[in-house]
Amino acid sequence: MNRIFELKRSLTVITIMVQSICAVGQQISKEELIFLTPEWHGERFADGRPKVPDAILDRMKQVTLEEAWAVLRNENFKHQFDGDWMTINPDSVLVGRAVTATFMPGRPDIHRVIDDRGHTRDKRVKSQNSWPIDLLTRRDVYVVDQFGAHEDGPTIGDNLGNSIFTKTGNGIVYNGAVRDINGLKAIGSFTSFFRSYHPSHHLNDPKGQLNTTLVGINTPTRIGNATVMPGDVVLGRNGGVIFIPAHLAEKVVKISEVVRLRDMFGHQRLREQKYTPGQIDTRWSDDIEKDFLQWLRSNAEKLPVPKEQIQELLKQRTW
Repeated sequence: MNRIFELKRSLTVITIMVQSICAVGQQISKEELIFLTPEWHGERFADGRPKVPDAILDRMKQVTLEEAWAVLRNENFKHQFDGDWMTINPDSVLVGRAVTATFMPGRPDIHRVIDDRGHTRDKRVKSQNSWPIDLLTRRDVYVVDQFGAHEDGPTIGDNLGNSIFTKTGNGIVYNGAVRDINGLKAIGSFTSFFRSYHPSHHLNDPKGQLNTTLVGINTPTRIGNATVMPGDVVLGRNGGVIFIPAHLAEKVVKISEVVRLRDMFGHQRLREQKYTPGQIDTRWSDDIEKDFLQWLRSNAEKLPVPKEQIQELLKQRTW
């Protein structure tokens, strides 16, 4: 039995390797992306990437990392957060749909054939680091595994930063070094998360110095300790980033709103000394639940959650 198990596991690994090799340097196919995101049943982009509605993205801006993490953890998604980032606009919140790119340390033979195929078959122009950027649309977040590249590694400076922001209205999550930090900050709303800063520029000549090779566009990728799929909702704030699977985005938002409202109610009642901390910190009694429902109805116009969402909460009682 153990031999059979090991054989099956080996075949699985080989299959994944073959699929990965076939996908090197190219954008993932629509069919493969749909296959890898089976729990998403909503709208998709033309390339198959899940398209979480703008309304959910708007509401996601109020979600804390703790709230999102708790929902994902309860759903057994344990590897979606990564922290300790350098940031641009550290007091702002980054929310959008992930477009992923994966780079590896430069290797001339692989780089050359990927370049040739990209320029001839796929009609791509310029250098590889611009190819994923060409795909960006409004409210996307460019999520890049640059393997932590530092000196002579930065592919993002103020030129590409302005291009990214013009296309998306968002910043980036970049597992590597950026350059032109003053220029990136001058963009204004370019809220971004990156590993380091270095004033050097990217070396990308396969006949000379070559630091990185693009091996995947909109493929599954790893950012620090997190696994990221194209179409995941990116939530970055307070120096950390969490990647929320598309099919769980609405659940994260709804639970966050419930938690936010219950916290507001509980804090207010504690200040009024109507209830004790012991009553608020444990499972609420029926009387407190009734008080909370009445509080929702009375304050619906003033609460930091859309009125229609409060009406939905009153109907569904999702807590």
